[in-house]
Amino acid sequence: MKIKFLLATVASLAVMTSVSHAEKWDMALAYSATNFHSEMAAEFAKEVAEKTGGALEITTHPSGSLFGGAEIFGAVRKGLVPMGERLISALGNEDPIYEIDAIPFLATSYADAKKLYEASKPALKETLAGARVELLYSCPWPPQGFYSSKEAKVPADVKGLKFRAYNATTSKIAEAFGMVPTKIEAAELSQAFATGVAESMISSGATGYDRKLWEHVKYYYDVKAWLPRNMVIVNAKAWSRLDDKVKAVVTEAAANAEAKCWAKSEELDTWYVEQFKEKGMSVAPASPEMKKAFEEAGEALKAEWLERAGEKGAAVLKAYSEM
Repeated sequence: MKIKFLLATVASLAVMTSVSHAEKWDMALAYSATNFHSEMAAEFAKEVAEKTGGALEITTHPSGSLFGGAEIFGAVRKGLVPMGERLISALGNEDPIYEIDAIPFLATSYADAKKLYEASKPALKETLAGARVELLYSCPWPPQGFYSSKEAKVPADVKGLKFRAYNATTSKIAEAFGMVPTKIEAAELSQAFATGVAESMISSGATGYDRKLWEHVKYYYDVKAWLPRNMVIVNAKAWSRLDDKVKAVVTEAAANAEAKCWAKSEELDTWYVEQFKEKGMSVAPASPEMKKAFEEAGEALKAEWLERAGEKGAAVLKAYSEM
C-alpha cells in the first residue's frame, strides 16, 4: 500500500509539474475569423496543442480584437503578445526587404511567388532576427486586383479617387495615377467604402469578399499585380523558453500550415472572382492602357526599391532570377 501511495504521489506531482510548465499563448490576427489566413492559423494552433499534449496552447484572436493590424508586429517584437500574423509589405518603412513581394509585376503567379519567397527567405529571417522575432510560416494572398467605384478604361478615369493604401507600394501607385492614398486597415474597409473615405484600392479577392465590397464598389479589374504575403511570427524570447521537443512540433505544424495555406490561396483565387460576378460586380481584365500604366508604375517602384534595398535587395533579386 505504501508503494502504491508513493507511486500515486509521484504521478500526481508529475502531472502538476507538467501543467505548471504548460505555456498558454495568445496569437494576434488582423483578419476576420472566416478569412482563410485566420482559419489556417486556427488549424495551426489546434495541431500544436494536440501534438504537444497541451504543453503549448495557442488562442487565436482574429479581426484585430487583441491588437490592430498596424500594431501586431510591434506587439510581438516587444513581447506584449507571443505570436501574431502580419502583412509583410506593411513593414516596408522598417526595412525594404519586407516589401519585396509587393514589387508590382515582379512575381504574378503562384509558382513565381514561391520562388521569390524561397529567394528572399534568408534575408527575411535575418532581418526579423534583428528585430528579435522568429519566422514560423508565410502564406500569400491571391493576386492583387483593382477595385474602383468608377469604370477605369484609362488612367484619367481614376484621377482624384480616394484610394485605400495598405503599404508604401500601394500609396505610390495611387500617386502615380493621381489618386489620393489613405492608409486603412482591413478591419476598417467596409466602413471606409460605405462612407466614401475610400473609393478604390488594390487588394486580393479575399479582402474584397470578406468585406462584401460589392455593396459599395461596382468594378473589379483582375490585374494580378503581385501576390503579397502574410507571415506568422513569434517573439524570440518566448520562442527560447520552449523546450526542443515543443519547438520541433511547432516547426512541423508551421510547415504544414504553410503548405496548406498556399494551396488554399490558389484554390480560392478563381472562386473569389466568380463570387464577385455573382454578386453583380463588373469583372474584367485591365484595359491595355491601364495595364501599361500599372507596369510603368511597377518599373519605377522596382528601381526605387533597389536603390533603397542596396546590395541585400540586389542579391535577392539575382537569386530569384536564377531559380
